[in-house]
Amino acid sequence: MPDLLSQRLADRVALVTGGARGQGAAHALRLAGEGAVVVIGDVLDAEGASTAAELVAQGHDVTYVHLDVADPQSWRQSYALLDERFGRLDILVNNAGIIHVTDIADESLDAWNHLLAVNLTGAFLGLQTMLPLLRRARRAAVVNTSSIFGPSGAIGYAAYAASKAGLLGLTRSAALELAPDGIRVNALVPGGVSSPMNDAEPEGGVVPETPLGRRADPAELAAAVAYLVSDDASFVTGTELVVDGGFSTR
Repeated sequence: MPDLLSQRLADRVALVTGGARGQGAAHALRLAGEGAVVVIGDVLDAEGASTAAELVAQGHDVTYVHLDVADPQSWRQSYALLDERFGRLDILVNNAGIIHVTDIADESLDAWNHLLAVNLTGAFLGLQTMLPLLRRARRAAVVNTSSIFGPSGAIGYAAYAASKAGLLGLTRSAALELAPDGIRVNALVPGGVSSPMNDAEPEGGVVPETPLGRRADPAELAAAVAYLVSDDASFVTGTELVVDGGFSTR
Protein backbone atom coordinates (compact mmCIF):
# COMPACT_ATOMS: atom_id res chain seq x y z
CA MET A 1 0.00 0.00 0.00
CA PRO A 2 1.15 3.56 -0.67
CA ASP A 3 1.80 6.05 2.09
CA LEU A 4 -1.68 7.30 2.97
CA LEU A 5 -0.29 10.84 2.90
CA SER A 6 0.08 10.39 -0.85
CA GLN A 7 -3.45 11.13 -1.99
CA ARG A 8 -3.01 11.30 -5.75
CA LEU A 9 -6.64 10.36 -6.31
CA ALA A 10 -8.33 12.45 -3.63
CA ASP A 11 -11.96 13.36 -4.40
CA ARG A 12 -12.09 11.19 -7.53
CA VAL A 13 -14.85 8.68 -8.15
CA ALA A 14 -13.79 5.26 -9.44
CA LEU A 15 -15.73 2.25 -10.71
CA VAL A 16 -13.89 -1.08 -10.72
CA THR A 17 -15.62 -3.97 -12.45
CA GLY A 18 -14.91 -7.49 -11.29
CA GLY A 19 -13.91 -5.92 -8.00
CA ALA A 20 -15.17 -8.58 -5.61
CA ARG A 21 -11.88 -10.48 -5.43
CA GLY A 22 -8.45 -10.95 -6.98
CA GLN A 23 -7.10 -8.18 -9.19
CA GLY A 24 -10.27 -6.11 -8.94
CA ALA A 25 -10.25 -6.12 -5.15
CA ALA A 26 -6.57 -5.11 -5.19
CA HIS A 27 -7.37 -2.24 -7.57
CA ALA A 28 -10.19 -1.09 -5.30
CA LEU A 29 -7.92 -1.16 -2.25
CA ARG A 30 -5.13 0.76 -4.00
CA LEU A 31 -7.40 3.43 -5.48
CA ALA A 32 -9.21 3.90 -2.18
CA GLY A 33 -5.88 4.07 -0.37
CA GLU A 34 -4.88 6.95 -2.64
CA GLY A 35 -8.04 8.87 -1.79
CA ALA A 36 -10.60 7.80 -4.39
CA VAL A 37 -14.22 7.05 -3.64
CA VAL A 38 -14.61 3.55 -5.07
CA VAL A 39 -17.62 1.66 -6.37
CA ILE A 40 -17.05 -2.07 -6.81
CA GLY A 41 -19.16 -3.82 -9.42
CA ASP A 42 -19.44 -7.60 -9.75
CA VAL A 43 -21.85 -10.53 -10.03
CA LEU A 44 -20.34 -12.18 -6.95
CA ASP A 45 -22.61 -10.38 -4.53
CA ALA A 46 -21.54 -12.01 -1.26
CA GLU A 47 -17.83 -11.62 -1.99
CA GLY A 48 -18.29 -8.09 -3.34
CA ALA A 49 -20.23 -6.96 -0.30
CA SER A 50 -17.61 -8.53 1.97
CA THR A 51 -14.74 -6.82 0.14
CA ALA A 52 -16.50 -3.46 0.33
CA ALA A 53 -17.21 -3.95 4.03
CA GLU A 54 -13.55 -4.76 4.70
CA LEU A 55 -12.43 -1.59 2.95
CA VAL A 56 -15.00 0.53 4.74
CA ALA A 57 -13.75 -0.91 8.04
CA GLN A 58 -10.28 0.33 7.06
CA GLY A 59 -11.67 3.86 6.71
CA HIS A 60 -12.25 3.97 2.94
CA ASP A 61 -15.33 5.17 1.06
CA VAL A 62 -16.29 2.04 -0.88
CA THR A 63 -19.67 0.78 -2.13
CA TYR A 64 -20.60 -2.51 -3.75
CA VAL A 65 -23.15 -2.76 -6.57
CA HIS A 66 -24.33 -5.75 -8.55
CA LEU A 67 -23.02 -5.34 -12.09
CA ASP A 68 -23.15 -7.93 -14.86
CA VAL A 69 -20.85 -6.36 -17.45
CA ALA A 70 -22.36 -8.40 -20.30
CA ASP A 71 -25.84 -6.96 -19.59
CA PRO A 72 -26.60 -3.45 -20.94
CA GLN A 73 -29.44 -3.01 -18.43
CA SER A 74 -27.09 -3.76 -15.55
CA TRP A 75 -24.73 -1.06 -16.82
CA ARG A 76 -27.64 1.40 -17.05
CA GLN A 77 -28.56 0.68 -13.44
CA SER A 78 -24.99 1.35 -12.32
CA TYR A 79 -24.98 4.55 -14.37
CA ALA A 80 -28.13 5.73 -12.61
CA LEU A 81 -26.57 5.07 -9.20
CA LEU A 82 -23.36 6.92 -10.04
CA ASP A 83 -25.23 9.80 -11.65
CA GLU A 84 -27.51 10.25 -8.65
CA ARG A 85 -24.80 9.95 -6.02
CA PHE A 86 -21.84 11.70 -7.70
CA GLY A 87 -22.92 13.21 -11.01
CA ARG A 88 -19.68 12.15 -12.67
CA LEU A 89 -17.16 9.33 -13.03
CA ASP A 90 -13.43 10.07 -12.93
CA ILE A 91 -12.00 6.55 -13.20
CA LEU A 92 -13.31 3.45 -14.96
CA VAL A 93 -11.35 0.22 -14.55
CA ASN A 94 -12.72 -2.45 -16.89
CA ASN A 95 -11.30 -5.39 -14.98
CA ALA A 96 -14.07 -8.01 -15.06
CA GLY A 97 -13.13 -11.14 -16.96
CA ILE A 98 -13.52 -14.88 -17.23
CA ILE A 99 -11.32 -17.61 -18.67
CA HIS A 100 -11.52 -21.14 -19.93
CA VAL A 101 -8.97 -23.43 -21.52
CA THR A 102 -10.22 -25.30 -24.61
CA ASP A 103 -8.62 -26.29 -27.91
CA ILE A 104 -10.19 -24.64 -30.96
CA ALA A 105 -11.44 -28.02 -32.20
CA ASP A 106 -13.40 -28.51 -28.98
CA GLU A 107 -14.56 -24.92 -28.41
CA SER A 108 -18.32 -24.43 -28.31
CA LEU A 109 -19.93 -21.37 -29.83
CA ASP A 110 -21.87 -20.69 -26.63
CA ALA A 111 -18.69 -20.71 -24.51
CA TRP A 112 -16.88 -18.54 -27.08
CA ASN A 113 -19.70 -16.00 -27.19
CA HIS A 114 -20.07 -15.88 -23.42
CA LEU A 115 -16.37 -15.23 -22.85
CA LEU A 116 -16.27 -12.45 -25.44
CA ALA A 117 -19.47 -10.96 -24.01
CA VAL A 118 -17.86 -10.60 -20.60
CA ASN A 119 -14.25 -9.80 -21.47
CA LEU A 120 -14.63 -7.61 -24.55
CA THR A 121 -18.23 -6.51 -25.01
CA GLY A 122 -18.40 -5.79 -21.28
CA ALA A 123 -15.62 -3.22 -21.58
CA PHE A 124 -17.26 -1.70 -24.66
CA LEU A 125 -20.59 -1.40 -22.84
CA GLY A 126 -18.84 0.18 -19.87
CA LEU A 127 -17.19 2.80 -22.02
CA GLN A 128 -20.32 3.52 -24.02
CA THR A 129 -22.67 3.67 -21.05
CA MET A 130 -20.43 5.65 -18.73
CA LEU A 131 -19.23 8.13 -21.34
CA PRO A 132 -21.57 10.97 -20.30
CA LEU A 133 -20.32 10.68 -16.71
CA LEU A 134 -16.69 10.48 -17.82
CA ARG A 135 -17.18 13.62 -19.89
CA ARG A 136 -18.31 15.49 -16.77
CA ALA A 137 -15.01 14.73 -15.03
CA ARG A 138 -12.04 17.05 -15.43
CA ARG A 139 -9.32 14.37 -15.69
CA ALA A 140 -11.14 11.15 -16.56
CA ALA A 141 -9.14 8.00 -17.16
CA VAL A 142 -10.07 4.49 -18.28
CA VAL A 143 -8.02 1.31 -17.89
CA ASN A 144 -8.93 -1.85 -19.79
CA THR A 145 -7.41 -5.07 -18.45
CA SER A 146 -5.90 -7.05 -21.31
CA SER A 147 -3.34 -9.87 -20.99
CA ILE A 148 -0.01 -10.98 -22.42
CA PHE A 149 -2.03 -13.60 -24.29
CA GLY A 150 -3.65 -10.74 -26.25
CA PRO A 151 -0.54 -9.94 -28.31
CA SER A 152 1.10 -13.37 -27.99
CA GLY A 153 -1.69 -15.93 -28.14
CA ALA A 154 -1.52 -19.27 -26.34
CA ILE A 155 -2.47 -22.87 -27.03
CA GLY A 156 -5.92 -23.61 -25.62
CA TYR A 157 -6.75 -19.95 -25.04
CA ALA A 158 -8.23 -18.94 -28.39
CA ALA A 159 -11.34 -17.26 -26.96
CA TYR A 160 -9.47 -15.60 -24.10
CA ALA A 161 -6.61 -14.40 -26.30
CA ALA A 162 -9.06 -13.08 -28.90
CA SER A 163 -10.94 -11.13 -26.23
CA LYS A 164 -7.75 -9.65 -24.80
CA ALA A 165 -6.41 -8.74 -28.25
CA GLY A 166 -9.74 -7.08 -28.96
CA LEU A 167 -9.37 -4.99 -25.82
CA LEU A 168 -6.11 -3.59 -27.17
CA GLY A 169 -7.88 -2.46 -30.34
CA LEU A 170 -10.76 -1.03 -28.34
CA THR A 171 -8.30 0.84 -26.12
CA ARG A 172 -6.50 2.47 -29.04
CA SER A 173 -9.70 3.45 -30.83
CA ALA A 174 -11.29 4.83 -27.67
CA ALA A 175 -8.14 6.81 -26.86
CA LEU A 176 -8.30 8.48 -30.27
CA GLU A 177 -12.02 9.19 -30.10
CA LEU A 178 -12.06 10.49 -26.53
CA ALA A 179 -8.86 12.55 -26.53
CA PRO A 180 -10.79 15.72 -27.50
CA ASP A 181 -12.84 15.21 -24.33
CA GLY A 182 -9.69 14.97 -22.23
CA ILE A 183 -10.44 11.32 -21.42
CA ARG A 184 -7.38 9.07 -21.37
CA VAL A 185 -7.76 5.37 -22.21
CA ASN A 186 -5.00 2.83 -21.63
CA ALA A 187 -4.62 -0.92 -21.29
CA LEU A 188 -3.00 -2.90 -18.51
CA VAL A 189 -1.28 -6.01 -19.91
CA PRO A 190 -0.55 -8.40 -17.05
CA GLY A 191 1.43 -11.59 -17.20
CA GLY A 192 0.76 -14.41 -14.78
CA VAL A 193 -0.94 -13.22 -11.61
CA SER A 194 -1.93 -14.99 -8.41
CA SER A 195 -5.72 -14.77 -8.38
CA PRO A 196 -8.75 -17.06 -8.16
CA MET A 197 -9.12 -16.96 -11.94
CA ASN A 198 -5.83 -18.90 -12.25
CA ASP A 199 -7.51 -21.96 -10.77
CA ALA A 200 -8.41 -23.00 -14.35
CA GLU A 201 -4.82 -22.77 -15.60
CA PRO A 202 -2.55 -25.75 -16.16
CA GLU A 203 -0.04 -26.33 -13.37
CA GLY A 204 2.52 -23.53 -13.27
CA GLY A 205 0.84 -21.41 -15.94
CA VAL A 206 3.34 -19.04 -17.54
CA VAL A 207 5.75 -19.09 -14.59
CA PRO A 208 8.31 -21.34 -16.36
CA GLU A 209 8.45 -18.81 -19.23
CA THR A 210 8.59 -15.74 -16.98
CA PRO A 211 12.15 -14.45 -16.37
CA LEU A 212 11.31 -13.30 -12.83
CA GLY A 213 10.15 -16.84 -12.11
CA ARG A 214 6.83 -16.15 -10.42
CA ARG A 215 3.34 -14.78 -10.82
CA ALA A 216 2.60 -11.16 -9.94
CA ASP A 217 0.89 -10.29 -6.71
CA PRO A 218 -2.37 -8.43 -7.50
CA ALA A 219 -1.03 -5.44 -5.56
CA GLU A 220 1.72 -5.06 -8.16
CA LEU A 221 -0.88 -4.71 -10.90
CA ALA A 222 -2.92 -2.33 -8.77
CA ALA A 223 0.10 -0.04 -8.51
CA ALA A 224 0.24 0.12 -12.32
CA VAL A 225 -3.48 0.94 -12.51
CA ALA A 226 -3.12 3.69 -9.90
CA TYR A 227 -0.34 5.23 -11.99
CA LEU A 228 -2.35 5.09 -15.22
CA VAL A 229 -5.38 6.85 -13.71
CA SER A 230 -3.35 9.46 -11.82
CA ASP A 231 -2.03 12.82 -13.00
CA ASP A 232 1.43 11.22 -13.10
CA ALA A 233 0.24 9.69 -16.38
CA SER A 234 -1.43 12.86 -17.65
CA PHE A 235 0.25 12.57 -21.08
CA VAL A 236 -0.25 8.81 -21.42
CA THR A 237 -3.11 7.55 -23.55
CA GLY A 238 -3.72 4.85 -26.15
CA THR A 239 -0.89 2.69 -24.88
CA GLU A 240 -0.34 -0.64 -23.13
CA LEU A 241 1.46 -0.91 -19.81
CA VAL A 242 2.97 -4.40 -19.73
CA VAL A 243 3.47 -5.84 -16.24
CA ASP A 244 4.57 -9.39 -16.99
CA GLY A 245 7.82 -10.17 -15.16
CA GLY A 246 9.69 -10.14 -18.46
CA PHE A 247 7.49 -12.69 -20.27
CA SER A 248 7.20 -10.63 -23.46
CA THR A 249 10.97 -10.03 -23.71
CA ARG A 250 11.83 -13.69 -24.24
